[in-house]
Amino acid sequence: MASLPDGEPAPQDGSLPNPDISAGFSAYVHIPFCSVRCGYCDFNTYTNPNFGPGAGLTDFPDSLAREIALSRRVLEGNGRIKTVFFGGGTPTMLDSAQLVAVLGDLKATFGLAANAEITTEANPESVTPESLRELAAGGFTRVSFGMQSAVPRVLSILDRQHRPSRVPQVVRWAREAGLEVSLDLIYGAPGETDVEWRASLEAALTLEPDHISAYALTVEPGTKMGGQVRRGETSLPDPDMQADRYEMAAAMLEPAGYHWYEISNWARPGHECAHNLAYWRGSDWWGYGPGAHSHIGGTRFWNVKHPLAYANRLLDGASPAAARELLSATERAEETIMLGIRLAEGIPVPAATGREVIAGLISDELVDPASAFSGTLRLTLRGRLLADSVTRALWQDL
Repeated sequence: MASLPDGEPAPQDGSLPNPDISAGFSAYVHIPFCSVRCGYCDFNTYTNPNFGPGAGLTDFPDSLAREIALSRRVLEGNGRIKTVFFGGGTPTMLDSAQLVAVLGDLKATFGLAANAEITTEANPESVTPESLRELAAGGFTRVSFGMQSAVPRVLSILDRQHRPSRVPQVVRWAREAGLEVSLDLIYGAPGETDVEWRASLEAALTLEPDHISAYALTVEPGTKMGGQVRRGETSLPDPDMQADRYEMAAAMLEPAGYHWYEISNWARPGHECAHNLAYWRGSDWWGYGPGAHSHIGGTRFWNVKHPLAYANRLLDGASPAAARELLSATERAEETIMLGIRLAEGIPVPAATGREVIAGLISDELVDPASAFSGTLRLTLRGRLLADSVTRALWQDL
């Protein structure tokens, strides 16, 4: 990308060069609170439940309401919200009434599209049958549980707090409330064996969720686990091992009726996550909350990270945006490739891409030959493991 990593300062009024959302957009809501910070977590999360006015569990929705009102002043057009995704952190650290109230603010301000997908992430220990029923009654359609593993030892390595037996309970409660269910898994934890990873996949399949995500563990420098690696107390995940684990996931999930639609995501037909598809297809979204990122009309912008700084800016009537960057035509083309190639639907062969590049991708068994000859690049299983290499090859002619 040609833009400076930190972008340019964002206007205090939040104005955008291309603010039209007539075609609709998505909303991401970042809830930054967690009861415990997991050792691998690199997200903008905090275990302090109260940083001050507008930045605590009790009044954080007030700050979100102020940003929602700001976004209505900034955005033009009458496009409705197509998807809403509450992420974190642990969104369900807020009670169900608070989450429903934030959704209500979005609905009252912009309106929701027909059959809008409304998701919240949740740790298994942070919900009850009553809270899930309240979410469903308040308009939520989907819950994504952080299962991560079915093996107590692996959960302990990851600093996860729930017991494996909790996951079947919360899945049942969500089903009874009428919510769709997604389960998140992580593979490659230090010391995890093939047998343990297989056990986690089998446990997830037994619960028959609508959607399963499986992510390779990444160890970032600023995390607790990153410190353990730096001190030699543990080692980085082996890339070959992680590739084997991914292939195991594909071999088990796909015959069970879960088709891969994005490299790390599988779903039963019709249950793909529409919100995440909006990201990968380069659609518009506004990210609400501290540290949240947005993309509107070719401009990316992001909020200040600390909850109190975020709340104070809004209390002062200013935008919480820290910086922004306007993507050039080349950058947008690069992002279209980088994001779109991850999808099972693939991307049209870029006009500038030479035949020798496509021939090389076919020869290396990274893209499906028949689709490529028809003008669409779709990754093979090997290509899914080497998607970054495919992206770099396609970028070279831009």
